Amino acid sequence: MKKKWTAAILAAILAVTALPAAASAEKKEELTKVTLNEVAHSIFYAPQYVAVEEGYFAEEGLDLELVTGFGADKVMTAVLSGEADIGFMGAEASIYAFQEGANDPVVNFAQLTQRAGNFLVAREEMPSFTWEDLKGHKVLGGRKGVGHLAM
Repeated sequence: MKKKWTAAILAAILAVTALPAAASAEKKEELTKVTLNEVAHSIFYAPQYVAVEEGYFAEEGLDLELVTGFGADKVMTAVLSGEADIGFMGAEASIYAFQEGANDPVVNFAQLTQRAGNFLVAREEMPSFTWEDLKGHKVLGGRKGVGHLAM
């Protein structure tokens, strides 16, 4: 009987001492919240979207919130106001903000694409297209401020 009580007491002691260790092991690492404001939702950012969906940012301790700003001016405003931590936009937005006297100008730290992903689509096939063909025609840009509306 004494062995049973001793075993029960030892089991209770082990359970009590192991409980905090188990609780801390189950406690998930707290993620750092980061808001990323992209200038447009684009196929050129596909690797980023895959990384978000596959949980790669979370694996690195980041809780990434992805927001689409719909224009470099809006992305820059979000970054400068603290609404976004990171902005994906062209470097010219940083230059404009600096020239306008931003007290704490943003820093460009990455090149998002190797080449510009701009393209032109027509309703009809134009096998011998030249830029001169656009004169006098309306061109619809992808978003406000991206392309000329009249050539």
